[in-house]
Amino acid sequence: MRLARALPALLALCCVNAKGPDSPAPAARVVVETSAGAHHPVRVELARNDAERARGLMWRERLDPEAGMLFLFEESEVHGFWMKNTLIPLDMIFIGDDGRIVGIVESAAPRTTTLREVGAPSRYVLEVNGGWCAARGVRAGDRVRFENVPRF
Repeated sequence: MRLARALPALLALCCVNAKGPDSPAPAARVVVETSAGAHHPVRVELARNDAERARGLMWRERLDPEAGMLFLFEESEVHGFWMKNTLIPLDMIFIGDDGRIVGIVESAAPRTTTLREVGAPSRYVLEVNGGWCAARGVRAGDRVRFENVPRF
């Protein structure tokens, strides 16, 4: 008898905790893994198409300390970025197909049209606050792992 009374409450609890079709997708993250064994998670917004990549982080007055933007490209090639309408300094982490960091542009000055690239092909570029890489010891050759990042 007690089970019969408890069953509706138990079913309601299960339904509240179940992920339905309208549940938000888990947040996309990039975890930077240094050669020293440190793991640095970054919550990322995704720039997946030309319009999103062109806008990037322009006009932002701040970026949370553990947040960034991940640029996804269809092909690996040498990608270049400029900061004309970007208001905050950024570190740009260029990532190859294999998840290895191929180069870093540190603390790119805002509001400039200087082209920034690393001279090596990359498939992804992670932008974080300027100084983020130096503060965490992130270097070329380190690896990244993607979590909840949809592929093309």
